[in-house]
Amino acid sequence: MDEVFRAMNDPSRRLLLDALYERDGQTLGELCAHLPEMTRYGVMNHLRILEAAELVVTYKQGRQKFHYLNPVPIKLVHDRWISRYAEPRVGAITDIKARLESGEPKMDKPVHVYKSFIRGSVEDVWDAIVNPEKTVKYFYGTEVESDWEVGSAMNYTYPDGTVASEGHIISIDAPKRLEFMFHAKWDEELAAEGPAREVWALTEISGMVELKIELYEIGPKTLQDFSEGLPYIVSGLKSLVETGEALPSPN
Repeated sequence: MDEVFRAMNDPSRRLLLDALYERDGQTLGELCAHLPEMTRYGVMNHLRILEAAELVVTYKQGRQKFHYLNPVPIKLVHDRWISRYAEPRVGAITDIKARLESGEPKMDKPVHVYKSFIRGSVEDVWDAIVNPEKTVKYFYGTEVESDWEVGSAMNYTYPDGTVASEGHIISIDAPKRLEFMFHAKWDEELAAEGPAREVWALTEISGMVELKIELYEIGPKTLQDFSEGLPYIVSGLKSLVETGEALPSPN
């Protein structure tokens, strides 16, 4: 958290975060336009500090590097202090609208990227993702259902049997990577936008697990809904793996 506070203690870096909040996935050249009086090297240095604090996540495609706002560290700061005095207003971490079923080609560049570090093993984090007894504790009270094979259904349901989402597995490499379609059913507007494509990738780094979630071709309503709710899901998963306790349920 010290790195987060240091990174945000600069108006130029806050401006860069605001720019990514307004439009995610910008290149260095595009971000330089927001600080016209600063050299390209100066902007690069600010971005390195934001990346070190995990407030910005990058995605390389060829010779280009795209920058994404990562709200998870800010959410963790919120959980540590603010949520003690107010009900957490959180939301859903990612959703990617990949219209593969309609025949549209997949986008190579994600619409948004989330990243968090979790103290534990890759196997522990993977189990929290695929175990229905654990998803019900952080995934808004829903249990995941799948046999975890390529092409198999992957649904989230409430304990009363109501379906929250439907989808299927595109590719799986347990316990490192899961790519799947996710079609929200709890809201008519979200359902109308169609299914989204998500990639959850796990990497072991220095005794911790880097969890990266990429969203592709996502509709505006779905992106807004997931941007508000996914930080809660990721933070809840992190809390469950590290402490065995889930976060309080948001209203």
